Amino acid sequence: MFDRWYSHTLAQKVERPFVHLLFGARQTGKSTLLASLLPSDAVRIDLADPSQRARYLADPGEFLRMCRALPAQPRGRVVFVDEAQTVPAIFDAVQHLYDADKTRFRFVLCGSSARKLRMTGANLLPGRSFLHHLYPLVLAEQPPPMLIPAPSQSPLPFPWPADARPAHPFMAWELEPRLAYGALPGVVASVETDRADILRAFTAAHLEEEIRRETMVRDWGVFLRFLRFAALESGQILNYAAISQETGASAHTVKSYYQMLEDMFIGFHVPAFSRSPRKNVLSTSRFFFFDLGIRHAAAGLTPSVEMVQGNPGPIFEQWVGIELWKRLQYAGDGQLHYFRTRDGAEVDFVIERGGKWTPVEVKWTDHPSAKDARHLRVFMQENPKTVDRGYIICRCPTPQMIEDGILALPWWCL
Repeated sequence: MFDRWYSHTLAQKVERPFVHLLFGARQTGKSTLLASLLPSDAVRIDLADPSQRARYLADPGEFLRMCRALPAQPRGRVVFVDEAQTVPAIFDAVQHLYDADKTRFRFVLCGSSARKLRMTGANLLPGRSFLHHLYPLVLAEQPPPMLIPAPSQSPLPFPWPADARPAHPFMAWELEPRLAYGALPGVVASVETDRADILRAFTAAHLEEEIRRETMVRDWGVFLRFLRFAALESGQILNYAAISQETGASAHTVKSYYQMLEDMFIGFHVPAFSRSPRKNVLSTSRFFFFDLGIRHAAAGLTPSVEMVQGNPGPIFEQWVGIELWKRLQYAGDGQLHYFRTRDGAEVDFVIERGGKWTPVEVKWTDHPSAKDARHLRVFMQENPKTVDRGYIICRCPTPQMIEDGILALPWWCL
């Protein structure tokens, strides 16, 4: 059992007398993490099991009857429902039981998709629940094979809690394996020869089949073409008209497909930065897959270090964007943007947090220079009151001050 950064926070919160909802994509380790935190006598209902799912869909009242028959415990009986979104009526039943007696049960509901809940208007227990998310590994969970400098050098410090240093961290990787295989716990923990097969299996057995089960896709061939194209274009600015022409789906359908991926935690949008004084700023968002290994497999590529070496720059930029996004989601108090104008000015990412903007450029170089800082310099000059420092994330061996207020950081300082 490897340590997860969020386990310390989750362990404290699940003790609170609320219903706990944990969402995240398949294979991010939700069930494993909860199994390590919940008591051994917790009642587990696995709705990923077709027989259990069919039973509760046919008779949601069975859940109420089962819970009422459980012997009471001093600290509340723990009931863990996995893949709860597959039977939305479970949420109504949980509310009924929770409202009747807030101490009799400790409910933990886990899910890998919010689509069915959103489409059916399912009850997410407002005022009664804590919402948690789990993501693929971040740098703190899988350290690089070297010492990390003080967190104060990072644009987004993310240390382990002082009293929860990992006893069993995931194995250290250099940069290129991270770009090739992503950060799903099961992939990172596997031997290298199995990683590509695991990622292909996820795409076929989990991603495609999960979408088939969760949604009503009229033309499966069109959707599969969209999925491959969306993966190949991950990290790019969305152009619905071009994607529509490429895949044969209408622009409206393409937008709904992207929303589907986001609902299932397979991807996320990074909106354009809209607070610039310039008038010609682009406004369309960028879309990223949640994990690089899954992105490669969904694109029909074979994940490998050799594949990355063919064109590492765009993949490295995606890796930085995914890392920043995951950590902002865990922090819960910031937003990730990108900045680009029609005349060519651009900053790869802008972190908006605490009333401050932090511009970040990503460069596949081990010798950063003032040339790499030119767009950061312009952005900082245009926003002097809200920007204190800009960063270049690259492969330099040590942090370097490129010019006043612009710091180049090795990727492992991020």
